[in-house]
Amino acid sequence: MLITTTSSLEGKVIKEYRGVVFGEVISGIHFINDFTASITNFVGGRSEEYEQELVNARADAINEMIEKAEKIGANALIGVKIDVETVGNSEKSLMSMLLVHVSGTAVVIE
Repeated sequence: MLITTTSSLEGKVIKEYRGVVFGEVISGIHFINDFTASITNFVGGRSEEYEQELVNARADAINEMIEKAEKIGANALIGVKIDVETVGNSEKSLMSMLLVHVSGTAVVIE
């Protein structure tokens, strides 16, 4: 499946638009990872725990979007957008959530 953030695919003809498809993943991050990340944030550097969780959540959301596009007969996705947010993360909570939302237009190309 071809995937692009642009509205067209160079050298390809879009024969049919099948509609907008989505993929969403909400992933929990345990308080220990939050604690480790907050220390990293304080002293500087990168949080490997959060980075790996983001990589996994993004891949899962994209795969979900691809599956939905294939179910409606598309062989490409154009105009793909990826949004990432954190949900929760209050001091009273032992867990925060990472929300990854992807969307794109499912098309049939030649």
